[in-house]
Order: sequence, then structure tokens, then C-alpha cells
Amino acid sequence: MSTDGQPHIVAIGGGSFVPDARYGYEPSPLLRYALDLTGQDRPRICFLTTALGDGAEHVARGYAAFSQLDAEVSHLVLYPMPNMADMRSHLLSQDLVYVFGGSTANLLALWRLHGLDDMMREAWTEGVVLCGQSAGALCWHAGGTTDSFGPNLRPLADGLGLLPYSCGVHYDSDPQRRPLLQQLVAEGTLPEAYAADEKVALHYVGTELVQAVSYGKGAGAYHVTPDGSGSADERRIEPRLLASS
Repeated sequence: MSTDGQPHIVAIGGGSFVPDARYGYEPSPLLRYALDLTGQDRPRICFLTTALGDGAEHVARGYAAFSQLDAEVSHLVLYPMPNMADMRSHLLSQDLVYVFGGSTANLLALWRLHGLDDMMREAWTEGVVLCGQSAGALCWHAGGTTDSFGPNLRPLADGLGLLPYSCGVHYDSDPQRRPLLQQLVAEGTLPEAYAADEKVALHYVGTELVQAVSYGKGAGAYHVTPDGSGSADERRIEPRLLASS
């Protein structure tokens, strides 16, 4: 649970993990920032690879990365069936839930089929820190842009809606992201948006963005709103720079 008992979401635009010679990947400063919100010396972490199809190799990589933390780590998969009988109780007992990126549309469909949408909302209100990258960031919002349907990005307007905004991820690394998000917000297809470059995370308490954090100099976060004349305004939010180690 979070130190203050409030609902926290840390939505990462990209860069949850960094390369590591021994384990392949290790948690980045963004993920460590989210863990610090739990206030626990040995936090309970559950990670989900739904957006990646729950392949055994993805689960193994998750354990390899999270094993470098002093934490109690578990995973929740839905293929070929849920790996635990009481998913709700398990999620509510965690300090942090981390969601890997992949297909946002498939993640949302499967979570709703298994009732995970309601379980995640309950965990959030009870103070479990929710965190994730890419699809694992977008899913908590009202919508955003996604490559779930092919290489050309399309709007996704049926996120879980814990946060009433749209979300932009990989904002500086995928040339499609910025113009499409601005267009969709300008025309009203998506609500106002918050976006994050690589190595940047958006930290919400309740439904309020309290700050952006980053471990990449020059990387930014952004607030995109309709300007009332058919275009969009984009305001840069300067992230707080985190220590790289």
C-alpha cells in the first residue's frame, strides 16, 4: 500500500527497465520511484504480462528484472487460465501492481472478461500503487493512441477510466504519437491528455497529476488540451530529474 493510503498511479511513457549485463534488465529510477511510494522496506509486487500474451519467456524476464529488488514478487497471468484462484484478494494484498506493455486493446478485453477491471479499481482506491509502461500506462486512462490494431496508430477510447484523461506514451520516440494525439484531442475524439517521453513517468494522486519525473535530461511531459478553434494546445511539463542510480 502507499505510505499515505491515497490512490497513486505512476504511468511510464517508456523506460521502466534499463539494460543489465547479468540479468538482461534491471528496474530503472522510474520504477524505483513508484516502489518508494509504497513506503515498504520489502514491498509486495505483482506484475502482469497480459498485454504480451502471458508467454512464459515474458514472465521469466519479469522475475529476472524484479529479483534485483528486495521485494516479494509474484505474477498474475490469465493464459491458459488464471494462475490463482482468488485474484481479487491477491491484488488487494499487494503494495504495487506493475503492468507490462504490449497490446492495450487485448489487455482491456481480457481484464474485463475476467473482472480485473473492477479489481484494479478497488485496489487503486485501497491504496495499492498502480504502475506500468506503454499499454500498462495507457490502460488506467480514459483513452489514448494504440498500435494494438496494426502499425498505424488508432484511437482507443475505452480505457479503464480511473483517470479521466487521455494518455500519450513513447511521445518522443514514435513520430506518429504527437500529431495523432493532438488531432484526436482537438476534434474531441479523446479528452484532454497527458503525455510522456521516453524515460518519463506521470505521477497521479487520485485523479490529479502531481508531477512528472524522469531520468533522461531533456525529456519532457506534456498537457494537451483543445484550443476551441479546431486545434490543440500543448504545454510542456518539466519533469523532476531523478538520480540515475
